[in-house]
Amino acid sequence: MSISHLYGLLGYPLGHSFSKKYFTEKFENLGLSESHCYEQFEIPQIEDFLALKSAQKDVLKGLNVTIPYKQQIMPLLDEIDSAAAKIGAVNTIKIYPDGKTKGFNTDYWGFRQTIETWEAFPKFKSKKAVVLGQGGAAKAIIAALEDLGLEVWKVSRTPEEGQISYEDLAAAMAEVGLIVNSTPLGMYPKIDTFPPIDYGLLTSQHYLYDIVYNPLRTAFLEKGIAQGVGGIYEGLEMLHGQADKAWEIWNA
Repeated sequence: MSISHLYGLLGYPLGHSFSKKYFTEKFENLGLSESHCYEQFEIPQIEDFLALKSAQKDVLKGLNVTIPYKQQIMPLLDEIDSAAAKIGAVNTIKIYPDGKTKGFNTDYWGFRQTIETWEAFPKFKSKKAVVLGQGGAAKAIIAALEDLGLEVWKVSRTPEEGQISYEDLAAAMAEVGLIVNSTPLGMYPKIDTFPPIDYGLLTSQHYLYDIVYNPLRTAFLEKGIAQGVGGIYEGLEMLHGQADKAWEIWNA
């Protein structure tokens, strides 16, 4: 077996990753497993990306990027797609034959696709959308929701300009339709953690979306179900959508 096409995931730590399994199965299904390989590159600092790219320059074709490097990676790339530049985060890198690199954001497409096709979308479209967290995924989610015409409130424990606190959110919960958890709270192994919203204020007018996919049914979603929310959306479909978009970019 001779690997001519190497792909992988950059992040730290990577214990919760789904990408290696997903792409390994994709290569097998496409009959590419003899030449295509997907690995996890757990790098303790973002500068290690340059050494990795140099060491694997003959075979490395593309990378996914996860926590905590979606923003830190940007200055190290040769080019940034305009949509990713607007969002301010990169989660997919295409590596060209000449070694040049270009960053994209497929979180945007993965999330937008799931919202547009969710049967509950018309029920919360006219209300405020709330995004919990402020990382790279949050930036993509906010851009997607705004492009779909929703007014977005950004919530943070330490709010800056343009953000609100969890206390502010509690006071205005009646105006809210959609609440998206873009934080890692609830992700394995810390499955008993959840965002600090006032769950007692949730009603059937609220819809919860969690981008965490391990476990599928997070404490955030479970607490919403217990309060009788209108609906929930688990994180795996967004992941599938962004992974498929990454594959499309790598093969374009």
